[in-house]
Amino acid sequence: MDNKKRIIENVRTSYGELARDVASCCGERGGFASDSKVYDPKHIGKLPKEALAASAGCGNPNAIGELGQGETVVDFGSGGGIDCFLASNMVGENGHVIGVDMTPDMIDLANKNKSKMGAKNVEFRLALIDDTGIKSNSVDVIISNCVIVLAPDKDNVFKEAVRILKSGGRMHISDLMLTNELPDTVTADIDNWTHCIAGAELTDVYINRMRNAGFSKVEVVSDVPYRSGSETDEDWVASLRSMNILAIK
Repeated sequence: MDNKKRIIENVRTSYGELARDVASCCGERGGFASDSKVYDPKHIGKLPKEALAASAGCGNPNAIGELGQGETVVDFGSGGGIDCFLASNMVGENGHVIGVDMTPDMIDLANKNKSKMGAKNVEFRLALIDDTGIKSNSVDVIISNCVIVLAPDKDNVFKEAVRILKSGGRMHISDLMLTNELPDTVTADIDNWTHCIAGAELTDVYINRMRNAGFSKVEVVSDVPYRSGSETDEDWVASLRSMNILAIK
């Protein structure tokens, strides 16, 4: 098995375990959304607890830019569906939200959450985010929450995004990036891919990939430390940044 496939399988296994843990209601996991200030409690208060518990993001992509009534939105790495359900309320009953995830257990969990929500304008598809199978030039907005960092081939992810977006379509990304290169010992540990660390890239590298893929405008909307430093953190932790990006095709 080559390194790309090994990374994908490791990530799929890890997030499959998370989905099964959430579905079985074991543990007291609150999830990123429940503990973060980037989500309005009024917006997430009516979501299934399983959707909140499965959230493992680093931002709120739906807060980066407006979603319009009737728009088609695709979530790259939809997990338990939290950002899809929030987007579904924004685009209305004439809109359409497609969650794409490569983990079967996450798709199962998201569909169970969909049934609880009665979200008729949302669907979930099992696929890789660099090979979605979605029709070209058919999507108004792509959202993604700390998932592209997990992809071993980010160039293909951004090329796929450009392919499916309409002309003038937008991409709202919350993701982890770097101010300095990580030590080789960190990036060489395949388990660090599942922790959204080993796949993180320098901000300029990440943004240039987007531009080279065909985005005409890429703007960093916000840039904050991924986590507050502590005396026990190694020096490289300070280079991890949580960023929100708005891009236009």
